Amino acid sequence: MCDVIRVMIRRTQLYVPSVSEKMVKKSVELNADSIIFDLEDAVPPEEKDTARKTLLKFLKELDWGDRELCVRINPLQSPDSFADLAALFNEEKVDCLVVPKAENDLSFLHKATGKGVLPLIETAKGLTKIEEIVRSEGVIGISYGIADLALSLGGDYKWYEGNQYIKTLIVSVARAYDVDPIDKVFFDLKDTDGFRRECEEAKKLGYVGKQVIHPSQVMIANEVFSPSREELEWASRVVEAYEKARKEGKGAIRLDDKLIDYVHYKLAKRVIEFRGQ
Repeated sequence: MCDVIRVMIRRTQLYVPSVSEKMVKKSVELNADSIIFDLEDAVPPEEKDTARKTLLKFLKELDWGDRELCVRINPLQSPDSFADLAALFNEEKVDCLVVPKAENDLSFLHKATGKGVLPLIETAKGLTKIEEIVRSEGVIGISYGIADLALSLGGDYKWYEGNQYIKTLIVSVARAYDVDPIDKVFFDLKDTDGFRRECEEAKKLGYVGKQVIHPSQVMIANEVFSPSREELEWASRVVEAYEKARKEGKGAIRLDDKLIDYVHYKLAKRVIEFRGQ
């Protein structure tokens, strides 16, 4: 049992179908910060047991280094989730359980397994109970599935795909309780420009990373969610100038004709700390 939740950078969380031996093996070579082995949507009902056995086999044989390893279990409303949890209970390499269609307090999962928990908001009930879900013991991040959510709400998937209320609600609740907000998957693998734009928008909203479904998306997301050279230079100048001013008893300073106060200092420190991880 894993009793310690590691502090991780989660610019990219790559979904890998657990039923595919080829893709599980390939994931060792990929540069995603987190790997999410999928036992849910990527696995047909008749192959669930095969997927569990395949995953457990390769968890014993392969080495992903210090990357975060997660497993998306089946919804807790499904009998398959019990088999998933039984299979993973003593698997020490698994850091985190990704919970689809989360709708209630998930503290029991962390208490029972010692693993981190990452809920997915995918239903109307889950959206209305998002604060209770995020406050659950052991939650390390949160994401959402817009297709399932649109279906639950009785709405149009395309309309909800860019819904700013949902995006802002999720990042706000995550930040309020100090867990990682991670943006949803982007399904159009050919539209790399659209994927980059969505990553950039998510970063501006406060998301730390993106869940991805193909290796081709990893490099773009890693790039977007890493501090740029300009951001690092700005952060270093802000920290240096503010700390010097604070020693002189000043609470706010002027830098490049802009007001810099404690909030800007904290933002700059966050950028520098990210670089150091």
